[in-house]
Amino acid sequence: MEDIIVELNPMLRGWFNYFKHAYRTEFKSIDGFIRRRLRAILLRRNKRKGWGKSIQAHTRWRNAYFAKIGLFTMHEARLSLCQSR
Repeated sequence: MEDIIVELNPMLRGWFNYFKHAYRTEFKSIDGFIRRRLRAILLRRNKRKGWGKSIQAHTRWRNAYFAKIGLFTMHEARLSLCQSR
């Protein structure tokens, strides 16, 4: 999973830099979609079916798990961009 995130983060940063002036609520839904797809990959690796939307997948791999292994989140980047300097 760490290898996937290492490859994914530069693309997410690029998308964020291009769309950083987009409507602010869109970033949360995009982050949620990315985490669901990563959970689906984890489910497939554990020989289970699903799209990553189930409660069991969310309780097994919470959002903090992805933050701990270094997943770039557009919502957090947007919040840090909007803070006064």
